[in-house]
Parts: sequence; structure tokens; C-alpha cells
Amino acid sequence: MKKVNWLVFAAAAAVAVMPLACKRQSDTGKSRSYDVLVLEPVSRELSSVYSATIRGKQDIDIRPKVSGYITEIDVREGSYVSKGKPLFIIDQAPYQAELQTAVANVNIAKAAVEAATLTLASKEKLYAQNIISEYEYQLAATTLDKEKAQLALAQANEVNARNNLSYTVVKSPTDGVVGNLPFRVGTLVSPGDATPLTSVSDNSEMYVYFSMTERQVLGLTRAYGSLENALKNLPELDLQLSDGTTYAEKGRIEAISGIIDPTTGAVSVRAKFPNAKRLLLSGGAGNVLMPYSQDNCIVIPQSATYEIQDKIYVFLVRNGTAQSRIIDVFPLSNGKEYVVQNGLAPQDTIVAAGVGLLRDGSPITIKNILKGD
Repeated sequence: MKKVNWLVFAAAAAVAVMPLACKRQSDTGKSRSYDVLVLEPVSRELSSVYSATIRGKQDIDIRPKVSGYITEIDVREGSYVSKGKPLFIIDQAPYQAELQTAVANVNIAKAAVEAATLTLASKEKLYAQNIISEYEYQLAATTLDKEKAQLALAQANEVNARNNLSYTVVKSPTDGVVGNLPFRVGTLVSPGDATPLTSVSDNSEMYVYFSMTERQVLGLTRAYGSLENALKNLPELDLQLSDGTTYAEKGRIEAISGIIDPTTGAVSVRAKFPNAKRLLLSGGAGNVLMPYSQDNCIVIPQSATYEIQDKIYVFLVRNGTAQSRIIDVFPLSNGKEYVVQNGLAPQDTIVAAGVGLLRDGSPITIKNILKGD
């Protein structure tokens, strides 16, 4: 009896669901209303924005080449120094003593060479008169060679001692701005220290680093034929500083890395900006704006597109239905619009928004006709 009741219930439920299923099937053919855009050629200047970090042309860590106590600090943090300017002085007394010892050893070695030279000259005369044996003569010649070698060693030690003494005066290797000074007078420093004495940043020109996606780099390569041509023909850049102002000087992209970061999928890009007024500081941040202009081009809102497997689609409106179309766009964009390179033509009509609800062949009703500007 229970089994019969269950079958009756199932049949009743199926009958109840049938009208809903039929209604859903009929909805797939229902026409929806959309705003559409009639495409017209326009001129457009767009800017792509990239977060960037600013570095000096040269950021050089200053490290000691000899060990010792700092006796003088001749610069201030943030001061501008010229190449060769003394920055620090390390205790010179032990290195002066080392040099004096080396000089004395050179003088001793020179005297030994002179004595060995006189001895050899004397032995040579005696050997010529057969007064001494050949062995004694060769022994004198060998002694002179040994003393000459000792002199060369002493002279090398003198050069090394002079170098070490010169290293006690730590000089700037380039023109630039002095960074942080973590050590004070009296601190013991050595070449193996993890922390440098300071850094000097050559800020005459600044390197600005930012990243592009792999897709953007591939797009630039295709658009210009090669990365080399892209570097030559890409427009000059603007730099927006952290306070929102735009830097007065223009920059140019100087290098695009040939390696994709496996963790981010991005490619590093380096641009160079002049910095004669020293306004840009190494370690700063900002935004790079890459402007580009196009004449007589088709521009569409990104809201009118959708992507499948890195391909960009729009829906053309033809005979009351939506027809999907793959388009090619310029690899750089401002985040709101695309410049279309292939796939669309003037006077084409596309769905302006809400394309995520459409399917190829869906019937549509035009709500508003928008004009491209």
C-alpha cells in the first residue's frame, strides 16, 4: 500500500514540474533588452598606469677593505658628494707601521742584492783565473738570484702595505647622495661586516622599475615586430609621484627583461628619467603612465567584452540576435577601454554592457543606441 502511494506522489510531482521546465525552455528564446553601441572612428589618447619603484642609476654599498676602528666620518646623511671625496677614515697607525716595516725590508733586500752582486763579480774574476771552482762561482750566482727574489717579495709587500694604508681613507666611488650612516666614530669595522658603512646613490639619472604582464609583452612584440623595435618606438613616459603630482621630466623605457617571473607571471621593465634637480630619491615609489595616441581607430569599453582562454570577444548585433566575434586589441590599455586593431569596423553595432548573460545567437531587443565618441 505504501509503495502505491509513493508512485502516485512521484507522478504528481513530475506533473507539477513539467510546466516549470517548459517555461524555462521557453525563456531561453526570450528577447532581452540591451544598450548597443554603434562604432565610429575616433582619435584617442590613452594612458596605461603601472606601479613603480625608483632607484638611483648606481646604488653602491660602501664597505671597508681593511679592518680597524673608525676615527673620522667626513660626510652627513643625505649630503651630495663627488667621486673621490673621503667619507670615512679608519685608524691608520697600524697600517703606517706596516708600511714602514715594508719599506725597511725593501732597503735590506736592496743591500743584500748589492752585496751579492759584488760577490758574484769577485767570484767571476777568480773563476776566470782558475783560482776557485765552478761550484763556488755558480753558488755566488745563485745567491744573487735568491737575493733578487727576496727584493721582489719585499717590494710586493711594500705595495700591499701602501694599498692597505690608502684603504684606510674610504672614498666615494661616484658622484651621488650619501645614504644612512649606521656606524659612529670608534666602531670596529672589517670587510666581512654584513652592514655597509653607507651607500652612495648616483641620482643624476634614475631607473624606474615596473612590471608588465606576459600578454602585454607578447602584444608589444607582435605590434612592433620585435622587442627591439618596441623599445625604439614606444612613447615617452610620465611619472606620477607619491604625492599625486606629475614629474616634470619625461622618461623612456630602456630595457624589457627576457625572463618571466615564475611566481607572478610578470616581466620586469626598466625606464630611465633625468634627475638634474635631484627631486627623485632612490627607494621612492610612484606610478608610470604610458600615454599613446591613435587616430581613426575603433575604441570600445571593456565592459562590452569578455574573455575566454586569453581571447577577447564582443557580441555583434545582427538581425536581432547577438553574434560573438573575436577581436584583437592594442596590448596597452587604460583599464577602461580597448583600442581595437582587428575584428570590428566602423558602423558595426555591438552590445555595450551585460554581455556575461548572453550566448551566441541569443535574441536581443535594443534598449538604447549609443554612439562612439
